Amino acid sequence: MNIVLIGYRGTGKSSVARILSKKLNLPVFNMDKEIIKKAGMPIPQIVEKFGWDRFRDMESEIAEQVSNLDNCIIDTGGGVILRGKNIGNLRENGKIFWLRADITTIVKRIKHGTHRPSLIKGKSFVDEIEEILAQRREKYKKAADYIIDTSKLSPSDIVGKIVSLTTNLNWIQYFVKN
Repeated sequence: MNIVLIGYRGTGKSSVARILSKKLNLPVFNMDKEIIKKAGMPIPQIVEKFGWDRFRDMESEIAEQVSNLDNCIIDTGGGVILRGKNIGNLRENGKIFWLRADITTIVKRIKHGTHRPSLIKGKSFVDEIEEILAQRREKYKKAADYIIDTSKLSPSDIVGKIVSLTTNLNWIQYFVKN
C-alpha cells in the first residue's frame, strides 16, 4: 500500500514526503522528477517545446507505472487529478491524501518558485492560483481518501496527521519508527 500526496503547488507535498519517508523508512517517488528524467529537460522546457498536453501524457504514463509500486510515498504534481485515469491508477495500491492550503499560504510558499510555467497566460499570479484552484477543488476532493489543511501546520505536524489517520491500517504500523 502506498501513501499518495495530491494537492496544488505549495501545499507541502514534497516537504511532507521527505519527512514521512524518514519516519516510515519508505522510499519517495516524485512524479515530477520522473517526468523530468524521462524527458531529459525541466518542466518549463517540456511545456514550451511540447505543450501541456504532452506533459500531461507523460504524467499519465508515470501514474500508470507507480500503480505497480508498493510501500512507497508518491509525491504527485498538482495537476495529476486532471485525468481520472491517473487517480484510478494511484488508487489501485494507495491511500490518497489531499494536502490543501488557503490562497494566501500558497502564494507565500511559491511566489519565488521558477520550476513551473504559468498555467493561464495573461493572469496575475494570485488570479491564476484562484482560478486553477476553483477548477480543481472538486477533483481533489473527489480523489481524496483523506483531506488535510496545511495552511497553519508545519510539515512535521502534517506527517503526524497522516500517520495518525492511517494507524488503523496494519501496513503503516509496521513502518512507523518510535
